[in-house]
Amino acid sequence: LFCQRNPKACPLLEVADAGERTFAQFGKGSDIATDIPRYRVYEHGELTGEYTDVSKFFEERNDLVSFLIGCSFSFESELLEAGIPVRQIEEGVNVPMYNTNIPCTPAGVFSGNMVVSMRPIPYRQVPAAAAITAGMPRVHGMPVQIGEPEAIGIHDLAHPDYGDAVTINPGETPVFWPCGVTPQNVVMHSKPEFCITHAPGHMFVTDVKNVELKY
Repeated sequence: LFCQRNPKACPLLEVADAGERTFAQFGKGSDIATDIPRYRVYEHGELTGEYTDVSKFFEERNDLVSFLIGCSFSFESELLEAGIPVRQIEEGVNVPMYNTNIPCTPAGVFSGNMVVSMRPIPYRQVPAAAAITAGMPRVHGMPVQIGEPEAIGIHDLAHPDYGDAVTINPGETPVFWPCGVTPQNVVMHSKPEFCITHAPGHMFVTDVKNVELKY
């Protein structure tokens, strides 16, 4: 329900049945407990560990419901094809991600603020970047802020809350998109009993091509 109420930050792609570890549409034969490079486990909102295999948690309990949300990495190939630079790819690092003051729409016990990813875009290419990503709402869609990080509560681009800092060259402006790390921020704020997430930047790779995630 939280994802349904916050489709920009948490664009829901597929939900598995309780205890199920595979996805019929996006990953036939997949195993959500082993196919993500790195996981984070939270208990009562506290990070209690990082793992490369979370099978034991699925074996210990049968109430875990797995779901996939779209990732902005999936629109980066479209940006590159349009000649728009993607700085973290150029520099070989993770995308910078920041906590914001943008409130999500609460659902039950879940509430918190949006996390955003940032990509420096040349001024003249900002309209194209916004238009391209607007056509892919299943992977976060269009930006939520352009050029004014302070307006959304970000005061130091050189020190992201997640991921790595990247270079912003002269003639470029920071552009911010909703980010799938938002649920982790919400988990830390709402403190559910137990939750497994991906570690920021460590994604589940599906069987669906990026181009299929357009409108």
